[in-house]
Amino acid sequence: MVKKALGRGIDAIISRVNESNLSGSENVTKISLDDIIPNRFQPRQNFDEESIKELAQSIKENGLAQPIIVTKINENKYEIIAGERRYRACKYLGLKEIDAIVKNNINDNKKITIALIENIQREDLNPVEKAMAYAKMLDMGMSQNEIADYCGKSKASVSNTLRLLDLDSEILDGIKNNIITEGHARALMQIPDLEERKKVYQRIIVEKMSVRDVESYSKSFYSSDKKRGKSNSAHKTPETIEMEKFFESKLGTKVEIKPVTETSGKIIISYFSLDDFDKIKNKIS
Repeated sequence: MVKKALGRGIDAIISRVNESNLSGSENVTKISLDDIIPNRFQPRQNFDEESIKELAQSIKENGLAQPIIVTKINENKYEIIAGERRYRACKYLGLKEIDAIVKNNINDNKKITIALIENIQREDLNPVEKAMAYAKMLDMGMSQNEIADYCGKSKASVSNTLRLLDLDSEILDGIKNNIITEGHARALMQIPDLEERKKVYQRIIVEKMSVRDVESYSKSFYSSDKKRGKSNSAHKTPETIEMEKFFESKLGTKVEIKPVTETSGKIIISYFSLDDFDKIKNKIS
């Protein structure tokens, strides 16, 4: 039902979000841009400057196709509910006023929900921004089921997106800056060891590992880790563990040292694709 509403535009969403029939005129009025502030709950952290300029050029040539939606917060100020890109484009053009529809009685939960849905409609949010928006909605007392319902997503989709916030800041920055994909991030989450996860993240950047490569590695790592168990690793001396880390840093792959006697043992070098094999071979040669 909500997915159908998404196709009807943001006004349909406002009607969906409002259980108590928002009061306020549907008439379009002109409001000074100086009297408007951005939505405090805007999930987008970055606005592409070129995209704003392109929108500004379109508004200059064709006019504002759709008024923004605001709510009055005091006698002289309005807060944007939907349409911040249009607001920014009009400011870029140096316009003094903008067409707006004023809606009243919109609480903070509704503000963040509407702003989130508006961006989802255009698929403008990166996965981290979306996860942070969902987290804000949770902080405001909404359940994952309610978030999924309002946003036209499955509960599993909302839950999986929220899990991205468990990654460390370096990897989150990599997602936001398009250094790695959301698929890479999900594959990295399958690696329970945080240090190992960071190593694989660097390998993705340097070696251009595919999502499938990371998935294969994470499955192999988990399986190997499970087989060894904590008791096995406990028998290794600190020097052996340190040497494993040394080889892994040099070869960029999983390395396990298995002592057999005091003076002999095995070094197991793992590879998870033919490309991996060639890279390891080249490094050794």
